[in-house]
Amino acid sequence: MKRKVAFMFVNGAMTEPRRMVMDFEVGEMITIGVKNYEMACEEAKKLAEEGVLLLELCGGFGSIGHAKVTEAVCGKVQVGVVRFDNHPGYDGLSGDVKWM
Repeated sequence: MKRKVAFMFVNGAMTEPRRMVMDFEVGEMITIGVKNYEMACEEAKKLAEEGVLLLELCGGFGSIGHAKVTEAVCGKVQVGVVRFDNHPGYDGLSGDVKWM
């Protein structure tokens, strides 16, 4: 069985989740874009059901977003995060301020 890992980013312009899968023969890297934290939680649950081992969240997720996704996967996936407390792409706002 292939080892699956994932990276998720959040972008408010998205209307539905978008996925790209890179196949590395021994494993897969799934990149997925979501509109908000709610969509992120739903997609994270799907990733857990698919057997993803780890999920890294982009810097657009704040502490609350990280906590919500971690709670959504119920311990089935390790969730890490790239951190920008003042994200340069969001005019210095945190992901929590932008998406909550």
